[in-house]
Amino acid sequence: MKALIIDDEPDNVRLLALQLNRHCPQVELVGQFTDSTEGLKAIQVLRPALVFLDIEMPMMNGFQLLERVGEINFHIVFVTAYDQYAVRAFRFSALDYLLKPIDTVDLIATVRRAETTARINPQQLELMRQYYPPVGHPAGAAGVPPTTKGRIALPHASGVVFVDIQKIIYCEADSNYTRFFLDSGEQYMVTKTLGDVQEVLELRDFVRVHRQYMVNVNHIQKLVKGEGTYLILSNGTNIPVARQQKERLMERFGWV
Repeated sequence: MKALIIDDEPDNVRLLALQLNRHCPQVELVGQFTDSTEGLKAIQVLRPALVFLDIEMPMMNGFQLLERVGEINFHIVFVTAYDQYAVRAFRFSALDYLLKPIDTVDLIATVRRAETTARINPQQLELMRQYYPPVGHPAGAAGVPPTTKGRIALPHASGVVFVDIQKIIYCEADSNYTRFFLDSGEQYMVTKTLGDVQEVLELRDFVRVHRQYMVNVNHIQKLVKGEGTYLILSNGTNIPVARQQKERLMERFGWV
């Protein structure tokens, strides 16, 4: 795969190029740019299959660059410094990302995904814009998550589906996968652990009630207490509540 690196920090560019040359022989690095304008020109001329793109760059940030590209017919891996809301935004939109400093194992796995997955869906990028704080805006530092329209991208076997978060009734762990149950009766299995899902949804009216289950509190109809405490959800499903989660659940939502 022909690849480009676009990042305004020269040291980051050099290190990523070195890691790709050493550990990703399937990647042909055809350009390295610290100027986003030059990077944009290179995309248009060289037509890469893979672009490693920093978001926060001067003059023209990563989002502005992608707007000028037009149709995006290449795979994008966003490269960013750690920020909890930025990472949540990537996960909501099911986009590939790498955190600086880049871990070699993560890099290898990301490149392998790029070989087998479809190009970016424009809706994924739109979700990313909604969840990612504006460049230069201290949303993460202020501790306030960015506003959203309440949708999430679920990567599954045949692609990516976009669903309204409030239509998700509950999530169930299945080894290293998670199954999403929707109020329409649809189910989607995604290649994320329930722990990964919890990081994304715990601020959106979801609560982990059991090692195997996370539920949307808006779909809880009844809490049945006793030795085997469980929830009855809007679709009639009974979900067990772990003993250590019962008091936390009742306290959080003001139940008496």
